[in-house]
Amino acid sequence: MSSLNQLGRLVNGLSLIAKEIAKRSQTIDSAKNGDLETLIASSVKNALVSVTDLAGLTKGKVREFSKPWPNESVVYFNSSNDGCKANVNSSSNDVARASPNLDEPINCDKGVISNDQPVLEEKVVNDGLERECESNLVNKHNADGGEVAAMAAEAPVPVKRRRPRERKVPTTPFSRAFGFAALGAGLAWGTVQESAKRLVYGSPNSNDKQSAVSPFLSEKNAERLALALCRMRGAALKLGQMLSIQDESVVPAPILAALDIVRQGADVMPRSQLNQVLDAELGSGWSSKLTSFDYEPMAAASIGQVHRAVTKDGMDVAMKIQYPGVADSIESDIENVKLLLDYTNLIPEGLYLDRAMKVAKEELSRECDYLLEASNQKRFRDLLSGQEGFYVPLVVDDISSKRVLTTELVSGVPIDKVALLNQGTRNYVGRKLLQLTLMELFVFRFMQTDPNWSNFLYDEATKIMNLIDFGAARDYPKHFVDDYLRMVMACANNDREAVIEMSQRLGFLAGMESEVMLEAHVQAGFVVGLPFSKPGGYDFRSTNITQSLSNLGATMLRHRLTPPPDEAYSLHRKLSGAFLACIKLGAVVPCRELLLEVYEHYHFGEDKEILSSASVS
Repeated sequence: MSSLNQLGRLVNGLSLIAKEIAKRSQTIDSAKNGDLETLIASSVKNALVSVTDLAGLTKGKVREFSKPWPNESVVYFNSSNDGCKANVNSSSNDVARASPNLDEPINCDKGVISNDQPVLEEKVVNDGLERECESNLVNKHNADGGEVAAMAAEAPVPVKRRRPRERKVPTTPFSRAFGFAALGAGLAWGTVQESAKRLVYGSPNSNDKQSAVSPFLSEKNAERLALALCRMRGAALKLGQMLSIQDESVVPAPILAALDIVRQGADVMPRSQLNQVLDAELGSGWSSKLTSFDYEPMAAASIGQVHRAVTKDGMDVAMKIQYPGVADSIESDIENVKLLLDYTNLIPEGLYLDRAMKVAKEELSRECDYLLEASNQKRFRDLLSGQEGFYVPLVVDDISSKRVLTTELVSGVPIDKVALLNQGTRNYVGRKLLQLTLMELFVFRFMQTDPNWSNFLYDEATKIMNLIDFGAARDYPKHFVDDYLRMVMACANNDREAVIEMSQRLGFLAGMESEVMLEAHVQAGFVVGLPFSKPGGYDFRSTNITQSLSNLGATMLRHRLTPPPDEAYSLHRKLSGAFLACIKLGAVVPCRELLLEVYEHYHFGEDKEILSSASVS
């Protein structure tokens, strides 16, 4: 009898446990509400794991992944808060996630209202990489005139898009070195796989000779590289973005395609890591200066990510928050990237990788100092205050530090979206871009050298170009600018002897180059000078400047005797960006008139001579 009582108690106990489990189970709760699909799926998963556990193939339990939280990431702060309490615009207290709502479609026709990059335009699907059709935009590697002019008539072009994921930034030297080591191992394994595949199926047909010959340059390895750089962020990602604006004469096509994914943005910091940075930089009471803060970033770049916030006085601001450990890892990151590039033999000798890496270290060190960037932004605001059509937003000093930069939030559409507007608007924006570039170099001798299209936000209502992101701003010496202007005029006037003379004075030529190298160098100068060679509007659709330079660049890389001067790396990045933007816009710009306006008012340091062989008419 007692055994029956014991059995009864056991059954009652198990019944109570089962009821409690059922009460707390989201799956059964869903079934009660009519969601039988969830109940069946969960049961099948559990049964499958039980079978594989018994077979010794697996060990553990089913991991249930909940659906994404609603996209309510804005935190509102109480006016009497102590810096820690907040009202979260969500049904749950710990929901302020930096991930988009995957249940809602993203409007692909949205404009841009951010201080760094356009809102996500791609359809968000599973993690990693996806293909999507981009019907109205022209890929920069194929941007010749006819294609830009006929944007609406183009057939859809499959492009790779990447959905940024929430990942902690590796902050210690060990964790970053481990990330590079893992990348190296992954690339080696990918090479083995590709080699085996080619043994069985033969080499792929490819227009790119390097990728057809080298199993290292497979599409999978290129994707591994891109995803690893997006996870690492910092100097590694920045170098990838710098390389992504090169052409196929410098970087093989599969790597360029992967690096184009890198340009779309990095992974984002989780909320806990983001709060640690804000507490460390602004103090634990940082929220007392804000009315609200959006934990979902507007943009995630190589060095930091940008968040929207509202200050106590009601100003909409953009807060750029640097990834932890990035500034301290520049040296080691660049060395690790260099090891990878040396190992893979991806970069031709004529690029002078050591010199390029040295310049990159200096540039990145400056970009990681947000106090310096704030100073640059204020300086540009003063320089452009009297110039019509340009606006530089205010810096909010009391919510800024060396690793956090808060500025007035401005709106507008980036250059690639202006390309969808009417021809008159595109001509106007192209003219303002070129005017700004010439002023920066030859009037201010102080240039913002990052050509990212999203750093130039055009407000169509006011016809104002809002300028942002001044981390890459730098000064240029007077003697360098003097000779560079002389060289630009020589290129515009097809003056071969003057181009060679100024190139030697500037350090582009050593003076012992072969005739093949000299001819390629001079012709490249004439190609760049073509828009400035004749009066009237120059139609950037009329010639394929990028292809011409690519062909000449391949020759120069083989025959070059000296690396370009340090100033040329950032300067040519900006100049090429300005040209690519005008090509993208399909703009018609009076380039020669803009150049002559600068030239005729320019005061040379040592003399005011006009090149004897150069007509300025």
